[in-house]
Amino acid sequence: MRKLTFGMNMTLDGYIAAPGDDLGWSGGEGPDSSSSDELFQWWSDRVAATGLALYGRKLWEVMSSAWPTADQRPGASRAEIEFAGRWRDMPKVVFSSTIGTVDWNARLVTGDAVTEITRLKAEDGGPMDIAGATLAGAAMRAGLIDEYVIVTHPVLVGGGTPFFTALDNWVNLTLVETRTFPGGVVLTRYETRR
Repeated sequence: MRKLTFGMNMTLDGYIAAPGDDLGWSGGEGPDSSSSDELFQWWSDRVAATGLALYGRKLWEVMSSAWPTADQRPGASRAEIEFAGRWRDMPKVVFSSTIGTVDWNARLVTGDAVTEITRLKAEDGGPMDIAGATLAGAAMRAGLIDEYVIVTHPVLVGGGTPFFTALDNWVNLTLVETRTFPGGVVLTRYETRR
């Protein structure tokens, strides 16, 4: 059975995007490129270790508009070039009923996300990451998430898209890692107790 991890950048007040889907507090697109090279490398290494990434539509649109050709931009850093290649190579599943096609080593699922994620978890293969508030919220409510990776930035935005969704039942977690990055960014990793 595959492990499913929900991991994203988050504000100290619990949001993955500020009002208007603003990601400027985290460095903009994808991994945080403004707070530290060390954090950017951590995200890049995470992508390299991911067997399958599951994206909701909004985050897919952000990532697929920036990373497929980021290594071809004038002045792209070595880290950006590395991340772009890793992101393109990583198998991806995009869940959306409003877009018609996806590319960049991705396939589109238009049906029930929880059913498909349950099926994917039962397969053999490397670990899966899930990203995007709506998609992760559905997996969270269904009890499918095995690990939460929260990269908390020292900023308050006052509203927006929350990292966590409303739940019907408590989810007990065990802290398995903490790490501090430059700029006061804190990584916490929790495993779901089953």
